[in-house]
Amino acid sequence: MRLNKLVMSVAALAVVSSGLFAGTSNMDVEKVFEKECQGCHGPNHEGGVGSDLRPKVIKDKNSYALAEVILNGRPGTAMPPFKNKFSKEDADKMVDYLQHFKGKKVKQLTLDNVKAGWKTLNDRMKFFKKYPHAVDVKKNTDICFVTERDASRVAFVDGTNGKILSKHEAGFAVHVTVTNKRQPRYAYSVSRSGLVTMFDLNTPGQQKIAQVQVGEESRGLAVSPDGKYLMAGNYTPGGAILMDAMTLEPLKVYPTSSVIDPDGNIGSSRVAGIFDTPYGPYIAFALKDGGHVYIVDYSKPDFPIVGDIPNIGKILHDGFLNEGKEIGRYLFIASQGSDVVGVVDFKTKALVTKIYTGPASKPHPGQGSSWFHEGLNQQLGATVNMNLGQVTIWDDNFDVVRQIPIGGGGLFIGTSEHTPFLWADNVLGSSAVWNQVHLINKQTLELDRIITVGTSKGTVTDPVTHKTLYSWNVPTVKGKDGKAVTPRILHAEPANHGHWTMISEWNTGRIGIYEAKTGKFVKYIKGLTTPTFTYSIEHRQTIPGA
Repeated sequence: MRLNKLVMSVAALAVVSSGLFAGTSNMDVEKVFEKECQGCHGPNHEGGVGSDLRPKVIKDKNSYALAEVILNGRPGTAMPPFKNKFSKEDADKMVDYLQHFKGKKVKQLTLDNVKAGWKTLNDRMKFFKKYPHAVDVKKNTDICFVTERDASRVAFVDGTNGKILSKHEAGFAVHVTVTNKRQPRYAYSVSRSGLVTMFDLNTPGQQKIAQVQVGEESRGLAVSPDGKYLMAGNYTPGGAILMDAMTLEPLKVYPTSSVIDPDGNIGSSRVAGIFDTPYGPYIAFALKDGGHVYIVDYSKPDFPIVGDIPNIGKILHDGFLNEGKEIGRYLFIASQGSDVVGVVDFKTKALVTKIYTGPASKPHPGQGSSWFHEGLNQQLGATVNMNLGQVTIWDDNFDVVRQIPIGGGGLFIGTSEHTPFLWADNVLGSSAVWNQVHLINKQTLELDRIITVGTSKGTVTDPVTHKTLYSWNVPTVKGKDGKAVTPRILHAEPANHGHWTMISEWNTGRIGIYEAKTGKFVKYIKGLTTPTFTYSIEHRQTIPGA
């Protein structure tokens, strides 16, 4: 009897320790995956920014090792640690869910479904007549958009003084904001939960005009240069949606439930980047999983696809347009699964070439950087890379002219004609560097200075002499554990007519303002929740496709 009891006890212990014992976690893993993981790993776990997690890839991998990655993250990549949100049992349950995932039915994007989610919130023409000029600022182009990711909000800020003007609910994890360059009083946002919102910046408090639920999960957004059309990109159900930019009425959908990917397989594809161009009456959208870029001609009846550029690479994401000669002719589209930036020509509607950014680099230009180099007498372009601490720079011939080391993986690189620098973040690097922005001299193509925001002190230093050029006191922010939080900083955006550069601090609820010409600290905008993406309307008026 004692032996039998002992055997039963050992067997029970084995089951419990395997993580398969029922009731060890109450987590709804499918919902948590959709909220926390789907953005990088895909609705069918097919990968993207994150790894491919389909059972055929991970079913034979050690479940304990996979749970450790979930809890502790993967340094040097976009994979964060979840140990503050997940218990060990939660991580085990997530691994079991992933290894036995059966797949989801691919949903079809339809115009009727999108139209059912469209509603008008205010009378646009009434506002148009009542507020011919901006009420809260001197000019509506002085306003900056801020996405408050974890608060599901957008905030509007006066870019000349840093004053928060208003905040609005705009869907879970607001992702991208854009404005109508023809009529900059109108601004738009898209959330990861698929909600597109239109605002009138001339009204008191920047009131909402309309909303439309374009899908369950979305990313990209762009307005045609003539100000008539808005396009959004969907992850789920896959496709793009063309809308009337004055009302948000859905006009046409472009489903991507059946496309051919770079390996020749037929399947569904998410749509990530959306790009307008001043070069012609075109809006392009990138098929993330399909490796294609489609070009839509919005000047023709029924808004046809007039260009299909295949085989650019795997996992297409964000990108930007060329400046200088023939502005907006070329689209630089990042392929994060092939470590290249594809060059798409709007004139020939063909792929010109691929710019190789380096092994395991995962280019992520955000809205990119383009500038004129006096010595080379050429327009240059640049991207940061998610998995490597380097900035890749190419010339007018699309040849890489420099790989510049920085601290760690980045998400954004920004510049303007008012600053001598490229501002590159290291937000995906280790905790030793994610509080830094590297400033690269646009003419010497060398690292010129480093902004570091510590828990109580900030510095701007010379990377060669290590001399402190400027310093300031940083208000200490403490986490739930009572420990000081090291600011995680990202996305440098010009503001105040080029005098300032704004840098978001993800985990401290504020935006730092710096002198564009020197990097010297000016002040903080406080009272925000996970500020992520900032958008200066005045600056973006002059940037093609942004």
